[in-house]
Amino acid sequence: MSVLHKTRAIVLRTFRHGDNSVVLKAYTEAFGARSYIVRTGKRSAVRPAHLQPLTLVELVVTERAEREMHHVQEARLEKAYPGTSPDQPRALVLLFAQEVFYRTLREEAPDSALFSGAILLLDEIGTSDKPGNLPLLLLVRMAKHMGILPEPPLPGDDRFDLREGRFFQGRPQHAFCMEPAIAQGFAMVLHTASTGAPLQLGNVVRTDLLDQLLAYFSMHVEGFGQLRSPEVLHALLH
Repeated sequence: MSVLHKTRAIVLRTFRHGDNSVVLKAYTEAFGARSYIVRTGKRSAVRPAHLQPLTLVELVVTERAEREMHHVQEARLEKAYPGTSPDQPRALVLLFAQEVFYRTLREEAPDSALFSGAILLLDEIGTSDKPGNLPLLLLVRMAKHMGILPEPPLPGDDRFDLREGRFFQGRPQHAFCMEPAIAQGFAMVLHTASTGAPLQLGNVVRTDLLDQLLAYFSMHVEGFGQLRSPEVLHALLH
């Protein structure tokens, strides 16, 4: 039996599905990650503006427990996060956020704190005039929500083990460890994320730390894989 529900949702991606519909991948406030069939065309109640990536929308949806794919009946635009020109730093960070959200927001269960946190991150990116550090802070905050955020380093800890997810002191036992300069930068990002303190990182450290954190996510988040946007972001971080 189909039941109508209303929920807010963050649009993650859409895929063409036949001639008159698309598959919408969204992270919803009421149900967590969801896949919906959306009818398109002149008679559809859903406009293309409702389906732009990272748009915050209010959906009226048909939910059937026995199905993996549900249906959108109506959509109302609540907030858009325009990327403007693709060569602008803010647009690049939004593209990065879209990829990270798409690969991490996969639980099919409601999580109001995670939903609210994702919106706060988008608000921060959408209003920041200096977004260079935001990709690092975004990954740290998502790591916290996903339960893979490490404890801060203890006095003397000068490296970070990507496999074990912990800071340590001394010689690394394998190749998947941050060097001291990068580990120190990571500790600074953790501090800023928890306190709001200013974050000052050199360009090389920021770029290398981004690559290391993406490797960390690949190790600890199933299906995370390789993102497409970091190469473009490297230009921003410099």
